[in-house]
Amino acid sequence: MSIETDIKQSTPFKTPYHRVMVNLIFTSNWMAASQMQMLKPFGLTLQQYNVLRILRGQYPEPVKVSDITERMLDKMSNASRLVDKLLAKKLVLRTECPSDRRAVDVVITEKGLELLDQLDVYQTEWSEIQRSKLTEEEAIYLSQLLDRIRS
Repeated sequence: MSIETDIKQSTPFKTPYHRVMVNLIFTSNWMAASQMQMLKPFGLTLQQYNVLRILRGQYPEPVKVSDITERMLDKMSNASRLVDKLLAKKLVLRTECPSDRRAVDVVITEKGLELLDQLDVYQTEWSEIQRSKLTEEEAIYLSQLLDRIRS
């Protein structure tokens, strides 16, 4: 399918750059919706999942909330509030930073790690489906093009 078909565009885009911008936004939203469907049965949002993955990447070292904010995919997210929600689900632990009492350290719990292990299975399945749509070389090239757009 084309972006024109997907959004029922009746007039041509003014430029290829306008078309690619709309296509990127539409595809990003499509991918986010797909990921949200996968996370829904586990009671997680995309932003909470992103925080857990950041914490797993640093495990067993704690991460300051300010560092989580810098690394998040969605820069508009409130990392403190997300940590609070994950704390309530017993997926993370929060402690006062020993070197800076104003800062808060966060570490993923065993329960959080186990949940991510479960989700990894679904992510692997999702990636396998995508492999039937793009070759590895195409995926690498597409990533390079997206990197270039942001440079």
